[in-house]
Amino acid sequence: MPLVPSYIKKLKKYKPGKSIQEAELNNDGIKYIKLSSNENPHGSSPLAIKAIEKTYKNLNRYPDASGYQLRSKLAEKFKVEIENVTIGSGSEGIMSTIMRTFLLDDDEIIGTEGSFVGFRVLANASGRKIIWVPMRDRRYDLQEMAKKITDYTKIIYIANPDNPMGTYVTKSDFDAFYNHVPDRVLIILDEAYYEYVKHQSDYPDSMLYRYDNVITLRTFSKAYGLGGLRLGYGLAHKDLIENLNKVKAPFEPSMPAQAAGIAALDDTDFLERTVRENQIAREHLFNEFKSLNIKFIVSYTNFITTIWGNSDDADVIVNKLLNKGVIVRKLSSFGWQNCIRISIGTSEENVTLLNALKSIIH
Repeated sequence: MPLVPSYIKKLKKYKPGKSIQEAELNNDGIKYIKLSSNENPHGSSPLAIKAIEKTYKNLNRYPDASGYQLRSKLAEKFKVEIENVTIGSGSEGIMSTIMRTFLLDDDEIIGTEGSFVGFRVLANASGRKIIWVPMRDRRYDLQEMAKKITDYTKIIYIANPDNPMGTYVTKSDFDAFYNHVPDRVLIILDEAYYEYVKHQSDYPDSMLYRYDNVITLRTFSKAYGLGGLRLGYGLAHKDLIENLNKVKAPFEPSMPAQAAGIAALDDTDFLERTVRENQIAREHLFNEFKSLNIKFIVSYTNFITTIWGNSDDADVIVNKLLNKGVIVRKLSSFGWQNCIRISIGTSEENVTLLNALKSIIH
């Protein structure tokens, strides 16, 4: 009997965007900007940083295993009970716990080809049968996903907005889809970019869809600027949360992460500035890309996915940008060979990006 299951041997690990440190190993003297991982270019909440500093004297102690204060804060913010809230090491950490908690031997998963690669890794690692539904027009094909539901379907994953397309499922789309989903099927609504899209009138904020079989996942890694702490949270029916909390790793997330999350929720000024400046910069990049005849997908997040002629063209752009000190993400691992995802940076970083693109294209 093999030590490693065949589905793990076949698994392709998650490959993150190139880091500045990795780029600097191969190119001396170039000052890099990182526009490859959809991070908050404006840093972290000052209140969160102060809260982290206060935890230093207690790092010899384990964090609160129940995460009571942070869960209470989240429950108050979203007008639910603490029993409806779980926390974890990023939304991916909670996804992993969902797989371990609810999947039985014959259960199946429905996901979308070309969507968030982190979920794909976790789904494949579960060893269960997965039905991957292609996108239609760079969007989730919910009609086709509904048709794929069988008696064995247990989990359906929807990233809304999607990474890496930046598009979102509308209220009418989700309502029509949900009518086809049995109560025994769990829907994971991954809303990592919720803060950037919540103002859209037709966006189906899952907090208004508190169905018993819907699990909302959100994160502090994006708009809150706490990616380095790996902090996420989930909202669902108390029975689902109770069982998730039985299975989740003990003493997770860390003490600094929990303290930062509590403080970040109070720093509305930082969050509003982040979202406002992102929106302004996004519209500016849209206009500049149009003037450069760069094809792109209209995004409602903090990144824009650009479309090039073919995979070789995309490679050329990525490498030439790297030589000019700009790190972006080719989407080969997502299944989009001719696409490059570009995170929205600060004003200065966006100027550097545009100048580099203009020199390359012209």
